[in-house]
Amino acid sequence: MTGEHIPGPGGPDALVRFEQVKKSYDGLQYVVKDLNLDVARGEFLTMLGPSGSGKTTTLMMLGGFERPTLGRIMLDGKPVERLPPEKRNIGFVFQNYALFPHMTVAENVAFPLRYRGIRGQAAAAKMAQALGRVGLDAMGERRPAQLSGGQQQRVALARALVFEPSLVLMDEPLGALDKQLRERMQVEIKHLQTSLGITMVYVTHDQSEALTMSDRIAVFHDGRIQQLADPQTLYNAPANRFVAGFIGENNTMRCSPAGQEGGFTVVRMADGTAMRAPGSAGPGELSLSVRPENIMLAEETLPPGANLFSGIATDVFFLGDHMRLSVSAFGGETVTARIPVAAARSFHPGETVHLACKPADCRLLEG
Repeated sequence: MTGEHIPGPGGPDALVRFEQVKKSYDGLQYVVKDLNLDVARGEFLTMLGPSGSGKTTTLMMLGGFERPTLGRIMLDGKPVERLPPEKRNIGFVFQNYALFPHMTVAENVAFPLRYRGIRGQAAAAKMAQALGRVGLDAMGERRPAQLSGGQQQRVALARALVFEPSLVLMDEPLGALDKQLRERMQVEIKHLQTSLGITMVYVTHDQSEALTMSDRIAVFHDGRIQQLADPQTLYNAPANRFVAGFIGENNTMRCSPAGQEGGFTVVRMADGTAMRAPGSAGPGELSLSVRPENIMLAEETLPPGANLFSGIATDVFFLGDHMRLSVSAFGGETVTARIPVAAARSFHPGETVHLACKPADCRLLEG
């Protein structure tokens, strides 16, 4: 996707546009490379990737905390790459919440209003409305230290929304919360964003968080967007080997093309096993990808034309609703299958296991 412009659903009327943006800290290496990206009005866009992939730097450039080395950043049709953060009408929520400990909740939420010269009854009405949106109407007189982590996160969100910004940026805002609270806050933030029609750009390294909340996800790696798509497309049709390995659990195995058959490409695995997958095989290295939940026992009633293969069981784990079965197959590849408990039986390490998958559930990936 190098240098390619990636439009948003809003087309030319996108709220945010990155045009050939590059960022270098040392003048030698770029941590963001040739970024072209549109974000539509009212969209929830997540920037997802491992540490050092360029996602947070991109967010910081959009927020005004970093300046791009090259390229333009447009907000509502106007260039902002040289504007300071306070001139961009953007709300921010960060992982540490950045609440003022000496101020009450109400004072924290009202702070952006005071900074913008909004005071008195007008400020009080906006502050009360923002606290009401996040369910903290009765907490205005408390200090941040008297709140739980989830409540502090809500205060930070209310403060980001109180001046009705055109855009809200969120950088790992749920990272400090426990799993149950984090999952509840994901739903609450998405519901609030949808109900208010706010444009949000969200940074995380958590795949499930991105899949749960986003309209679209931009997967970053090595300073570039590897794939930009809705969660379903990203999960079911990864664009390359990196995306397939980063989004959810995936079996990705080396193979070589061996012809066409019935609209599918036939590939040979390292041990000579023939498998079929949709699409065509290009030049260069090739991999076959299949999700663990799409692998079944060959002992079951199989769909017509299923790919069949065998392996030696190496690990078996009972996980409540399914068995996690790992086998050594295709000449030494580790293949993981999630077998529903209703279809599972007892497996023993060293046992030969016969497995299957639909050709339509397989993907051919370059690299």
